[in-house]
Amino acid sequence: MEAIAAACRAFVPAHEPEWRAPRSALARLSERASEGTSYDRYGDGEVVQRLEQRVAGLLGKEAAVFLPTGTMAQQIALRIWADRAGLGTVAFHPRCHLERHEEKGYQELHGLRGRLVGDADRLLSRDDLEGIAEPVAALLLELPQRELGGRLPEWDELVAQAGWAREHEVALHLDGARLWLCPPYYGRGLDEIAALFDTVYVSLYKDLGAPGGCLLAGPADVIDEARVWQIRHGGRIFSVYPYALAAERGLDEVLPRMDDFLARARELGAALAQLEHVVVVPQPPQTPFMHLYLSRDGERLREAALDIAEERGVWLGRHFAVTPLPTVHLLELPVGASTLELPVEEVVALFGELLERSA
Repeated sequence: MEAIAAACRAFVPAHEPEWRAPRSALARLSERASEGTSYDRYGDGEVVQRLEQRVAGLLGKEAAVFLPTGTMAQQIALRIWADRAGLGTVAFHPRCHLERHEEKGYQELHGLRGRLVGDADRLLSRDDLEGIAEPVAALLLELPQRELGGRLPEWDELVAQAGWAREHEVALHLDGARLWLCPPYYGRGLDEIAALFDTVYVSLYKDLGAPGGCLLAGPADVIDEARVWQIRHGGRIFSVYPYALAAERGLDEVLPRMDDFLARARELGAALAQLEHVVVVPQPPQTPFMHLYLSRDGERLREAALDIAEERGVWLGRHFAVTPLPTVHLLELPVGASTLELPVEEVVALFGELLERSA
C-alpha cells in the first residue's frame, strides 16, 4: 500500500504528501537549519524557543512548551488544573480524543475521573453543562470536533460555554489539535478564539505538516509546571529542532492558506453530495475537513481505492472506518494544498468510479 501511494501523482486528502516524500522534506529542513539556526539540546535552543514564543503570540498566551504528543499535552494540562482545584473530576464530550483514543490515560496515569457531558452524536451545548451537578476541576472542549465531521459550535454558543466555566470557577482547556482550521469560519483570529480558554493545545502535524509534536500554551506558571510534567512523562526528547523547523514552515506556508482550503472544501463537499450513495457531513463543511459516508463495503472500498491509485495515479484515501451501519463506511477528508492540485470535477469523477468499482 505504501509503495502504491508513494507512486501517485496527486493526493486528495491533505495529509498524505507529508509522508510521501521524506527526503525532500528533510532537504527543505536542512536549508532552514543552515540559515543561522542553532540546534537544541532537550528543547533548549534557539529554534525551539522561537517556535514556542511564536505560537504563544499567535494564541495570545504568556508561554508555550513543545511536547512530543497531544496525548501527553492534554493529560498534563488536566492534571495541573485538577491539582490546583483539589478535585479529581474533569469534564469532556463522549467523543473526545481522551475518551476514545488514549486507553483512559487520564485515569490510569493521573487518577482523574472523566465526567462525560452531552450526547455522543451532537455538539456539546451550554444546556448540557448546566446538567453537571458535581464539582469539576476542568472542562475540555474540542475545536473543531473531529469525530463529528469537523463541526464547530456557533460563536455565541462557544462564548456561553466559556461563560459557564468562568461562573463555576472551572478551568477551560481547548483541544485545539486542528484549531488552525477554525478562524475562517468564525471570522476571528486565533488569539481571539484562544482567549476564551485557560490553556490551549495545538498540533504541529495535523494541518501544518510537521512530522510530529505539539504545543501547550497558557499562563507562564502553568507552562513552567507543564515542563516538569514533561520530564515525568518521559517526553523531554534529546533534540526536537526538525519538528520545530517543519512547524515553522507550516506556519509560514500553510496557515495563510486556510481561507482557500475552506473554499475548496465547500466546493468539493457540495459536488460530492450530488453523488448517489455519498453523504457529506457537515454540509456545507465548516472547516477544511469533512466526513464522507459511503454506502459500500469497507474492504471493497479499500481494494477499489488501491486499484484507482495504481491505474489513475490519484490517492483517494486508505482508512474506510466502520460505522453503526454495516453497509456504510466513513472516510475522513482533510482538505489542503494537495487537494487544490486536482480540479473538483476530476475528484468527483474518481469518487464516482470508486463507488462503481466497489458496488
